[in-house]
Amino acid sequence: MGSEEPEGFALAPSLEAAKYVKSENGELLTKPFLDVCRLLFPVIDKLGPTLSAVRCDVGSNLSRLDALYTSDPLRYTYLQSIVQAEIQAKTAKKPSSCSNGLLWLTRAMDFMVELLRTVVANPEWSMTHACTISYNKTLKRWHGWLTSSSFMVALKVVPHRTKVMEILGGPDANTEIQRFCAEFVPLLEANHKLLASFGLDNLKSI
Repeated sequence: MGSEEPEGFALAPSLEAAKYVKSENGELLTKPFLDVCRLLFPVIDKLGPTLSAVRCDVGSNLSRLDALYTSDPLRYTYLQSIVQAEIQAKTAKKPSSCSNGLLWLTRAMDFMVELLRTVVANPEWSMTHACTISYNKTLKRWHGWLTSSSFMVALKVVPHRTKVMEILGGPDANTEIQRFCAEFVPLLEANHKLLASFGLDNLKSI
């Protein structure tokens, strides 16, 4: 099938996939949501080794959630069903739980979306500054001193802004980035609302 997105727009697959994450009754579907996040992998990869920690975190949490979904697709059709099952089993707050995986996957996506929005809104900023501001607004509050310190060191060697914009699709990508963020942010907000309803949205790392 053809696409309305410019050929070079890196987020085009994720933008298209994000349209199918919600069911007709408004619940978030597990596989489509994981697919959107997985489609962001090439974008994270192209931004260089600086975001390797984000990619690793996203990858491990995706694998955990995907394994559970694959074990019983009918039972875990919805993200809510995963959280509810672990709440009932009293395992939701464990570091190895899929609820915890969903929480950190959502937070990593928060960071990526905030970074994209910040880059578009502040063309005069360096990527290091944009990454730092985005990190401070999203992940920093949930990271302990060790994790936060490591992350801040990595952010100092991000690619130049010009290279990043080329990766995302060039100067004409701004509108498409805004469209992606507008489509994806409500999905992340729905995840936060779901997790908060079970008291799972305030867990921190070391």
